[in-house]
Amino acid sequence: MSAAARERSYGRAADQLRPVSIEPGFVRTATGSALISMGETRVICTASVQNSVPRWMAGSGRGWVTSEYGMLPASTGERKQRDVSRGRPDGRTVEIQRLIGRSLRGVVDFARLGERTVYIDCDVLQADGGTRCASITGGLVALRLACERLIAEGALQDSPLTGTVAAVSCGIVKGVPLLDLDYSEDSTAEVDANVVMTGEGGLVEVQATAERTPLSRAHLDELLALAATGIAELRALQDAAAAAGSAS
Repeated sequence: MSAAARERSYGRAADQLRPVSIEPGFVRTATGSALISMGETRVICTASVQNSVPRWMAGSGRGWVTSEYGMLPASTGERKQRDVSRGRPDGRTVEIQRLIGRSLRGVVDFARLGERTVYIDCDVLQADGGTRCASITGGLVALRLACERLIAEGALQDSPLTGTVAAVSCGIVKGVPLLDLDYSEDSTAEVDANVVMTGEGGLVEVQATAERTPLSRAHLDELLALAATGIAELRALQDAAAAAGSAS
């Protein structure tokens, strides 16, 4: 085991996720919800349904899925000012919520959803790296539970979901490719990547940035292979959480 791997949180190997748990139905008043924890990162994901669509979609017979993302003031240890206090979300917030929405829309049949909008709200309780990835992974569970509730209530005949999607971070730290970076790794990584992938292995989005050394094609392939391994594990956890949520 390399020195970089030995120093990892939870004594993880280079290709291991942090401990992950997904608690379905965490917010009773939401149509669907989940609390996802990836190591010390914790995000509440809720799905709320509105029986209307944006004006530009009205009359199309198709639905919409969108997302909002935010970090609680104390989520990073040093108080983060609320977006409402500044009057607008910052650029990072806008980028992340667009990514979450894009990722989830990739596995939704809007015609089957009908003219309704599902809002996925992702609120970071505690941040230790990978909050956008946790939001996508937990957001899918909240969306899935919301769709199942709509079916149970007779609002939908069948699920509009065409598959699953999850996300994980990976990167190169001290020359070693690592899966699921925590903050200490992310802040010192030579390469930092976020990979969004469907359950069938299709890539929805890859965000990769080289801080000092350009990323080689070989290293990119290695990071994608690491991400695929992690996302397969996350998919199994999503399935288990959704099944538990449906049974409760």
